Amino acid sequence: MKPRHVWTIAKKELRGIGNERTIVLAILLQVFIAMFSSFLVVGLTSLYDPSSLGGMSGGYAVGYAGTDSPLADLLEEKGDFEVYHMDLSEAVAALQERRLAAVVYVPDTPPDGIDPVKITLYTLKNDISASVTGVKIREAMEAYEVMLREARDDRLAAEPVDIAVPADAGGQSFFIFVYGLLVPLLLFMPAIISASLIIDFITEEYSTKTLDTLLSTPLTFTEILWGKVLAAWVLVPLQAGAWIVLLAANGIAIHNALAILLHVSAASLVLILIGAIAALHYRERTSAQFVYSTALVAVLLAVLAIPGNPANLIVLLAAGSPAPLHGAALVGVLAGTAFLAIITDRYARRLAARAAQ
Repeated sequence: MKPRHVWTIAKKELRGIGNERTIVLAILLQVFIAMFSSFLVVGLTSLYDPSSLGGMSGGYAVGYAGTDSPLADLLEEKGDFEVYHMDLSEAVAALQERRLAAVVYVPDTPPDGIDPVKITLYTLKNDISASVTGVKIREAMEAYEVMLREARDDRLAAEPVDIAVPADAGGQSFFIFVYGLLVPLLLFMPAIISASLIIDFITEEYSTKTLDTLLSTPLTFTEILWGKVLAAWVLVPLQAGAWIVLLAANGIAIHNALAILLHVSAASLVLILIGAIAALHYRERTSAQFVYSTALVAVLLAVLAIPGNPANLIVLLAAGSPAPLHGAALVGVLAGTAFLAIITDRYARRLAARAAQ
């Protein structure tokens, strides 16, 4: 296999990407998200965290049912609630009549017990006061959670992972949205798109019947395949690097950029090779895309079940937190990539030999 021939095919495919409107629109959408990430964070975080309403004040009547616990004192100390101790059925009835803003039920589980403390919160539906009350009660519950953790810290079997939240993270909600969702989404989306691209690259040769024309040149079938894989893969580090630059321009600090690019590039090659195998086997775009999409879901579920998966490591690396499994995970992904590359190459050679007969 000659690298010059592989690069020739790669250049051919890269020139043709501009004609794929769907791919171009997907890339432009990612550029928009990366360029205006600071603006989007403000609006999108409010969808799942209405803490911006926490500044509203007022005396909210809250029914407290169940066992006496420090949570009742925490609610009263906030000064935003008028806490009424009552039976659960009586409290829920008062809530339905809108005489209460919320009801908190605490079971009789001791703070230092073995069983988890399952606190139930009842609020009104479709009411702005429910959002405000929920935000304020959550603050008291978080303080109570800290007390429970201190009471049960002797049961920890492992040391918790320290997360280095950047000083300019803008609060917990901002940190979770940016580093837990936005960064992995932007960095892994190019990998998913490139895996779909390789399917189009390969199946297009069969649908347009241009593969025989390419094989009439000095190019071999494996050189054509790896040229297409290279064209799909080279887009990943370019896009991921651009997203990191745009995020940094928006004031979002991304640490360990080089290590992140290595993880994304290695993981993307795994997805691209899975797509290539599906395209070689089915030779038809719809079937190959369906099988690839199904395999992608299965692979993601299996990978995300592993604590040291690339997505978690990228979050830790981007935030500047310690990532002790970083090197081992990268070696594991590279080993899986090499294994898939061998399978793909042998399968391509077998198809070429079968076609030559």
